[in-house]
Amino acid sequence: MNALRKSRSYSSEEYLQLEADSAQKHEFVAGFIYAMSGGRNVHQLISTNVTVALAARLRGGPCRAYNSDTKIRIRLPGQVRFYYPDASVMCRENSQRDTFQDEPALIVEVLSDSTRRTDLSEKKDAYLAIPSLVLYLVCETEEPAVTLWRRSEEGFLKESWQGLDSLIPIPELNLELPLADLYEAVDFTDPD
Repeated sequence: MNALRKSRSYSSEEYLQLEADSAQKHEFVAGFIYAMSGGRNVHQLISTNVTVALAARLRGGPCRAYNSDTKIRIRLPGQVRFYYPDASVMCRENSQRDTFQDEPALIVEVLSDSTRRTDLSEKKDAYLAIPSLVLYLVCETEEPAVTLWRRSEEGFLKESWQGLDSLIPIPELNLELPLADLYEAVDFTDPD
C-alpha cells in the first residue's frame, strides 16, 4: 500500500468523503490513506469464487456474503481503520445506505506476494479485534491451501486445510466450504 497523501493526517469522515469521490479504492489506517493496487487474475478468480461459494450457501438465511468492494470499519483504541477484504460475511448488517460495514462475522483475504505480510500481521491483528468476528480465512494463490483463525473461548485458534478434496467446516454459519469450490478453474501448473 502506498500512502496517498503524506502531508497530514485525515479524519475518518474526511477519508469517507474522499473515498466517495474517488475512482480508485483506498484503505485508511490511523489517519493515513493508502491507495490499493490491482491484483493478478488468479487473485481475483479466487476472491470471486469465495464470494460466490459463500453467497450460494448463505442464501435464504440471516447472513449475507459481500465482495471486495465492501469496506470494513474497525475501531481500535485510539484509531479507526477501513479495510477492503476480498470477501466478508455479515449477519448484522449496517444500513444499505452506508458505505461500510461494522460487524463482520467472517473476513476473507486472498494472499499475494505484495499483501502477505500485511494480511498476516497488521490486518489479521485488526480483524481479530472486531468483537463480532468469529472467523478469519486466508487463501493461498500458488496452491489450494487455506488458513483459518476461529474464535474460541481461549481466543482465536489457527486451523489449516490443503488440497482440493479438503472441506472446511464452518458450523458458526451452518455451512461447509470445499476447497474445490474456492479454487475452481485455478491453474496451479507452473507456466515455465
